[in-house]
Amino acid sequence: MKGMIVCPQCQAAEVGIQILRRGGNAVDATVAAAFTQGVVDPVNCGIGGFGQMHVYIAQTGEEKIIDFHGKAGSKVSSSMWKDLVLSQARDGFGYVLKGNVNAVGYTSIATPGTVMGLYEGLARYGTVTWKEAIRPAIDLATRGYTVPEEDATSWRTKPASFARFLVTNEAKRIYTRNGTPYEAGDVILNKDYAETLRQIASEGPEVFYRGEIATRIADDMERNGGFITRQDLWDYKVKVYTPLITDYRGYTVASNDAPGGGIALLELLNIVEGYNLAKYDWRGMGSDVAEYIHILAMAMRAAERDRAEYVGDPDFVPVPTKMLISKDRAEEWRKRIESGERIIVPKWVPEEPHSTTHVSVVDAAGNAVSLTHTLGSCSGVITPGLGFLYNNAMINFDPIPGRPNSIAPGKSRLTQMAPTMVLKDGQPYIVLGAPGGGRIVSALLQTITNIIDHGMTPFEAVAHPRVFCLHTDMIDVCARIPSYICEELEANGNLVVKALEVIS
Repeated sequence: MKGMIVCPQCQAAEVGIQILRRGGNAVDATVAAAFTQGVVDPVNCGIGGFGQMHVYIAQTGEEKIIDFHGKAGSKVSSSMWKDLVLSQARDGFGYVLKGNVNAVGYTSIATPGTVMGLYEGLARYGTVTWKEAIRPAIDLATRGYTVPEEDATSWRTKPASFARFLVTNEAKRIYTRNGTPYEAGDVILNKDYAETLRQIASEGPEVFYRGEIATRIADDMERNGGFITRQDLWDYKVKVYTPLITDYRGYTVASNDAPGGGIALLELLNIVEGYNLAKYDWRGMGSDVAEYIHILAMAMRAAERDRAEYVGDPDFVPVPTKMLISKDRAEEWRKRIESGERIIVPKWVPEEPHSTTHVSVVDAAGNAVSLTHTLGSCSGVITPGLGFLYNNAMINFDPIPGRPNSIAPGKSRLTQMAPTMVLKDGQPYIVLGAPGGGRIVSALLQTITNIIDHGMTPFEAVAHPRVFCLHTDMIDVCARIPSYICEELEANGNLVVKALEVIS
């Protein structure tokens, strides 16, 4: 194999391909593609965001997670939003507060980590220079990118998505035509972003966290009531660690630790490993599929129950990781599921749009990278003259004090981002990750089981109908799940919601 790159944005994939063709490795291609994604997919990702990179180096067998989560600014307090709670999103992705203070605007922004995270990956494992990795993104921001049909349709038909561009005058100026959406085929120029990227390429991440750009960010936050200070930027650091692993039917599955989603994914795989999933006619939607969906749904509820009860930023709360991803814990849950126990998922019971992206790369030498990065669901804020949108990572903090995921200065909130690798005989067999907010982990679970248990190709595994369940009384199913299966699930006491779109 000469190499492969997979991501949602064709321009970013092409940039990665060119890097590989010129002799760059998987990390080089990933970093270049990620910067390009920030230009062509500005609401989903960019240098105002955060993420995690999972790297495997073939020559040495080294495997690391580079964690660059967003961190709450030093001006936050644990109780500042406790009286503003309206609800929690049904899929677990974020809390709805009065005034949307955690979702849009300056108070929704956490300290960005993407620049530092991408630099760390390239510095440790890359072969091209920092300037070379960023140059394609600079060029694209300078000459402009063409709006794809998918984005144009979303902006016209999903007001919540387009509304992000109306939050600040800078966003409106750059990403709208006098407050109206651009159409497919229009070209969006962002010379401010290009200039910011040039500074970062020339001066390194220092300019973003300690130099001129940092000063402009901090001053803008101060003027507009944001929580991030100059010191927060100065103090920002990434974490690098060995991924968590579990065995699944003879394969090694490696993923990220809390506050990421890998810990839940591994627990889920351990639970479903106790069932003979291969015996069910999941491909053909046979008569036994309702039972199959029930197993997956109950496992999802179990893992989400543990996640809500135990998981937070391990730098702030003790997370019983070893217990959660143990085979013993999985056996406990199977016994409870088989007893018919009603698994209660604690939630606050309008959803936020999901804004995340992913890139997976394997090169000719066998090196592999899985990178998920995001703006959360985007704050809509652009600092004048800098050109990039910031994250709204604060949306996913628990606004009630005293819980594992409660707000604290410098803390990272829970996310389901889970850049993952499945290894066979010590080498990457599946390299995967996904966007999708609160549905990332369930999507990865089903992709892995579709390949390993049901013998699907990667394309079939991703395209196959999915189910999703993080709610005590409800199972979401893809519209392609037949009604006779849904009726059987409902006859057994489930509320089934059939999605109009594919469940991501």
